[in-house]
Order: sequence, then structure tokens, then C-alpha cells
Amino acid sequence: MARMSAEERRESVIRAATAEFARGGYHGTSTEAIAKRVGVSQPYLFRLFPGKKAIFLAAAERCVEDTIRTFGEASKGLEGEEALHAMADAYTRVIAERPEWLMMQMQMYVAVGAAEQEGDTEFGEAVRAGWMRLWDTVHLPLGADANETTTFLAYGMLINCLTAMGFPPGHRVWEGMYPSAQIKGRLEH
Repeated sequence: MARMSAEERRESVIRAATAEFARGGYHGTSTEAIAKRVGVSQPYLFRLFPGKKAIFLAAAERCVEDTIRTFGEASKGLEGEEALHAMADAYTRVIAERPEWLMMQMQMYVAVGAAEQEGDTEFGEAVRAGWMRLWDTVHLPLGADANETTTFLAYGMLINCLTAMGFPPGHRVWEGMYPSAQIKGRLEH
């Protein structure tokens, strides 16, 4: 069996950290749990990343970049309502298939709020920068209309909350969503 390069180990740490932070949040996740999931020692983990915050921010960055890529690929060559529905459908499909992705997003927002309460702005700056790249990614396909972009992202946040709370497909809370934003039997509860 070939040994993994440091970059491959780094990738496996980001994947493991995403799963662990999604489940336990920033404060409830130990670097020991992440190292164990990857199959490395904590000292090795800290050779790849300077500390827990750096691991969390790398996982958060990956989560945002994956979301940006999902929206970008779904809307490629489309605009307006066609782009909106393609992005909504792609996003609801991904969060149904990869629930850790959704939960990592939710944990990112909690971590920002908690860190800023403690006077630490680094989490917030990183997550807000990612959010703005995400905003820009959906803004152009939606006709560069700030209201359309805001409405789309507001629906997305509602989808995040309803899904995280476990509202099943077909529940009446989904009725006001445009069809491509409805979960449609994809969740397993």
C-alpha cells in the first residue's frame, strides 16, 4: 500500500474534520477525534495544521467552495429563473445526499456567533468572505439583481433550517417553496 502524501493526508483531515465538526460543532469536537478518524496521531495532525481553529476554517472553506462549485456547475450557461431552479435543485439534492455538508454549514454560523461573542473575529471574517463569494456566484446567473439573489439565498437558509430540524418531504412547511427547492422525498427520516 502506497503512503499518502502530506497533501493527501491534509485532504483526509479536512473530510474527517467536516464530519466531526458537523456532528459536534467547534467546541464539542476534539482534535483527538479528528486524528482518530483519519488514523493519524495528534502531533502529526498539528504538522498539517497549526491548530484546531485552522482545521475548522479549512473544513469551513471546503464546505463553502463545494457549495459555490455546486451552484456554478448547476447554473452554467443558464440565467434567470432557469438558473434559479437548476441551482435550487442541485443544492437540495446535495444536502439530502451529504447531510454532513448541511450540518457543517450550520456549525459554521454557530461558530462565528460564538467566536465573535468572545472577541475573536477570525471565524467571522473567513465565513463572511466565503459567503460573499457564494453571493457573487448566484448573483450573475440571477440577472445581477440584488433582490433575486437575496430571495434565493433566503430560501436557501430556510431550506437549511427546515432540513436540519428534520421536517420530512411533503410536510406542509415545504408548500410555500418553489418546486425545485422542495426536498421531495430525498431525506430519510
